[in-house]
Amino acid sequence: MKIAKLYSYSDIRIEDVPIPKPGPDEALMKTRACGICSGDVMPWYIEKKAPLVLGHEPAGEIVETGARVTSFKKGDRVFVHHHAPCLNCRFCRRGDYVQCPTWKSSRIIPGGISEYVLIPSVNLANDTIALSDGMSFEDGTLVEPTACVVKGMRRASIRKGDTVLVIGLGVMGMLNLLLAKHYGARRIIAADMVRYRLGKALEFGADDIIDVSKTGLYEAVKEITKGEMAELVIVGPNSAEAMKQGLGCVGPGGQVLLFTPAKPGESLTIDPNQIYFNDINIITSYSCGPDDTAVALELIDKGAVAADMIVTNRFSIEDTAEAFRLTAAAGESLKSLIIFG
Repeated sequence: MKIAKLYSYSDIRIEDVPIPKPGPDEALMKTRACGICSGDVMPWYIEKKAPLVLGHEPAGEIVETGARVTSFKKGDRVFVHHHAPCLNCRFCRRGDYVQCPTWKSSRIIPGGISEYVLIPSVNLANDTIALSDGMSFEDGTLVEPTACVVKGMRRASIRKGDTVLVIGLGVMGMLNLLLAKHYGARRIIAADMVRYRLGKALEFGADDIIDVSKTGLYEAVKEITKGEMAELVIVGPNSAEAMKQGLGCVGPGGQVLLFTPAKPGESLTIDPNQIYFNDINIITSYSCGPDDTAVALELIDKGAVAADMIVTNRFSIEDTAEAFRLTAAAGESLKSLIIFG
């Protein structure tokens, strides 16, 4: 079978490897589609994992199950998360699934951009979900990224009537925008420096856009909100400077959600009294758990998120490097998928 393997940020190779054989509690999935994640194109983040088979947003069809598997059968259409928790440790009991040692060590084999994926027993049992009858495989690839946004919104306690500022309008920024609208935000302000993405934000329901290549973010938000600023600020870029700007745009009693890590070595300096006396909460949200993927599936099933809205480019596995470069360029595209067969 073919796989797309990254050896370095500029070295992605298509290789042939044997199709894995599932054990008694495992299953084999034929991959139908897999997304390129924006995290995959952060050089410092992905290269520390190299060499690796790219992709962790696969959807496909079960083609073989182990002798003891009863939860899925051949022909089932599924999404599979690349990590799965044990559901029993102290982290899992608190719902902090991403801190579970099993979650951290689990993985799909060999990776999502592969013609076949072996689903280990813990992934199969604790974070593999059957796709709804009307849901396409392309929609299925959006379960994991949508679940990450579901978790962030939950942690940030978004409320109906909030003014929400979304900084950074790549695919994750757009998903944050769509879900903020779904959860009842009164006003959504979207900020980026790419004209194409600002236009898309308006299509997706943003009330106001800010081109940060032409105007200061703080000044624009202050003018739009008549000085009230935003109740929820979602910071997408992996930049301490973007985080600092986000903190400047939140109103008293508001929340700042740091959706992406900063680059290694960067520091964020804050005025603790500004945070304290204005009752501002700084919130992080890393990845997602099985409760979030279940909610994400429901949202996609309802049409709150759909591949027809988000997916802008489709590639074969042979063109994975091109899809990777397009995603990294962060220009006139949102979501790139690798389509199989």
